[in-house]
Amino acid sequence: MWEMIQRSLQRGVLAGREATPVPAGITPAPRAESGEIEVMGDALRVEVQRLFRGSLKLRHLDAGSCNGCESELQALLNPFYDLQRFGIDIVASPRHADGLLVTGPVTRHLEEAVLRTDAATPRPRLVIAVGDCACDGGFCRDSFAVHKGASALLDVAVRVPGCPPRPAEILRALLMAIGHESVRVAAGVSAPGMPTP
Repeated sequence: MWEMIQRSLQRGVLAGREATPVPAGITPAPRAESGEIEVMGDALRVEVQRLFRGSLKLRHLDAGSCNGCESELQALLNPFYDLQRFGIDIVASPRHADGLLVTGPVTRHLEEAVLRTDAATPRPRLVIAVGDCACDGGFCRDSFAVHKGASALLDVAVRVPGCPPRPAEILRALLMAIGHESVRVAAGVSAPGMPTP
């Protein structure tokens, strides 16, 4: 054991160095340019810092979806999108949330759960309908077993259409939701060009 530690101390730290030299005539791959995700993310980070003191906590509420939208929400937490680097996180309890991400057409069997989750979420709060089903009931809107979207029970601030919506579209909707008038009034900040309440 001591020999392994001694060798590590003699070699020094290797982090940040190239493991092997790049062969002559081959150039390393360039870093990707800052794309749409980084631009929206930087805007989100600034607004979250200003309005929510650094962190926006959202609770995901599945109201009978097919899990297509959930997979896209899960993609927001992977290393490519990494929603948490922008100061936004998904929490396990509605009591810790600043808003709700609703997916699914809101089935009648889940109506009570949706209303209880909404009641447990502190006010003021955002409600974001993610996917066609949460926006207007989707492909099952005419069924007796579902409501016609989350807006039938909740005051939805922003709708993200798509079946399922791409993660970039969800990020764009989060940026729109943060700019929603009710959020700015609750935070005591006015929109550009508008008087402060």
